[in-house]
Amino acid sequence: MGRSDHFQPDIWIAFDAGKTEHFMQILAAADGADLGSHAVANDEEAIETALSSVSADADIALIIDLQCSIAQLLLAIAARRRIPVAYISGLKMRRASELYPGEAKTDPRDAYVLAETARLHSSRLTWMDVNDEKLEEMRVLCGYDQDLANEETRKKNRLRDCLMSVSPALERILGPRLAHPAVLELLGAWPTPTAMRSAGRSRLSRKVAPLAPRMAERLVADITAALEAQTLTLPGEVARGKVIAGLAGDLSQIRLRRNELVEELEELLVAHPDGPLLMSLSGIGVRSGTQIVVEIGDVSRFPTAGHLAAYAGLAPVTHRSGTSIRGERRSRRGNRRLKHAVWVSSFAALRANDESRTYYDKKREEGKSHKQAMAALCRRRIDVIYAMLRDHSVYKPGRPSRADHGGTDVRAA
Repeated sequence: MGRSDHFQPDIWIAFDAGKTEHFMQILAAADGADLGSHAVANDEEAIETALSSVSADADIALIIDLQCSIAQLLLAIAARRRIPVAYISGLKMRRASELYPGEAKTDPRDAYVLAETARLHSSRLTWMDVNDEKLEEMRVLCGYDQDLANEETRKKNRLRDCLMSVSPALERILGPRLAHPAVLELLGAWPTPTAMRSAGRSRLSRKVAPLAPRMAERLVADITAALEAQTLTLPGEVARGKVIAGLAGDLSQIRLRRNELVEELEELLVAHPDGPLLMSLSGIGVRSGTQIVVEIGDVSRFPTAGHLAAYAGLAPVTHRSGTSIRGERRSRRGNRRLKHAVWVSSFAALRANDESRTYYDKKREEGKSHKQAMAALCRRRIDVIYAMLRDHSVYKPGRPSRADHGGTDVRAA
């Protein structure tokens, strides 16, 4: 639910979330008076009772430091009761706790620090969209897709290691092509050099051709050359062959599930009000567009494009001290998921959009490195995304120009 940066409730309720129970701390926003604190079981009735005990006439807000599964029931109840929820990251929470006396790490202390930090720094909080069912569905599926992507990378690395153990020459041919279904099908049927030799060139071609008609002849020729380059059978080939076949099957299943997920995500993205706007910008696909929608949420919670850039960790950080240290560097903070999505879409736009390529080349001509030029392009893209979402307008190619109110015109690349 959108909230102004200057929103200040009458009462802050902090929850230090736990698996079996949360610890609740209630503070008056005006003077920090302690209005009560106690443990609350992580079940619906206990949370409802705890929230109902707070004055019904007061304007209240929740502050948490976890957004994971532990806090989902709490967030759902807050959404049902229309209670705004703010979020402080674990890193900020840890640094804030260092300002208070003592080194103890207890639930009551953490809950108090949460509430007091929210009370004193309400303008620096991140407000959560806890009542958007479609946004939550997109967030869950995005997380699952990322888990599958990580698992796919892990299994690819393991498979390449096994291939290297049985035939370095074969690994050089098949390792870089593991994303192709024909290669996985081939390894599932004949996972070792010995098995491939026994199958023969014609059977290899028949297996590969239906899935890779254009590269089948070249791929089989490369495999045959690799088999001829090494005639020695290495120890453990049979056992590693079982592992290779299993990993190839796992990778095929992961690819199938990720393709199904993309279709689901595309349906959700197209149905979301911001989805078609983002997809009109070159370089933004289903995965990056969904991730951007999920991480930004309600764009009105960011007063300017600069605030959004800082949230994404794409705003340059000034580094000055005295007269000897002067300059700017890339931020190491921010929402890394949003930063990654913008970075990937910017990189894709270099091949799909002349304006992005022109801007990138201009930065390179100014003497900037590839990473510096990409950072500048990402920062520019954040301006465009912000203007599109703010004005609810699709991308319009053209000459860059500054928009009113300090924004960037959606025609900017």
